Amino acid sequence: MAAFTDNAENKLIDFIFRAQALGLAGASAAAGTGPANLFVALFTGAPTETGTGTEVTGGGYARVPVVSSLTAWAGTQAALSVTASTGTNGTTSNNNTLTFPAPSATWGLVIGYAVYDSLTGGTSIFYGNLQSSRQVNSGDPASTFPPSSLTFQIDN
Repeated sequence: MAAFTDNAENKLIDFIFRAQALGLAGASAAAGTGPANLFVALFTGAPTETGTGTEVTGGGYARVPVVSSLTAWAGTQAALSVTASTGTNGTTSNNNTLTFPAPSATWGLVIGYAVYDSLTGGTSIFYGNLQSSRQVNSGDPASTFPPSSLTFQIDN
């Protein structure tokens, strides 16, 4: 099986998460940038590679918008970096705390998360399971992801 080069991983991370030009000769997206915003979602049924799973609904829940930028998502060289990617692991993470609305009803046992290209509906781009599931009840404090806690990697 073939694998992405470090250079390709860096370009894809910077394009998808960090609003940088794709920068590949002949690519139709070479002059443009990736999505202006990404939206982080929470799941009570595990998100999957096919984009299925059970997203939280109701009780004040909404996906968290994150501007696609060098300052919002880390470069592949280090957590919290804010320059173009130069690393070798194809990994990015959030540079800022992401805060969901406080629940006004029980959301249930939150077990996973995903990143989408729109506030509602849309396409799931990346997904993962939480290290520790969390029961979210009405009146609980807002759920957050501290800096560097959401990590996404383009696998080799």
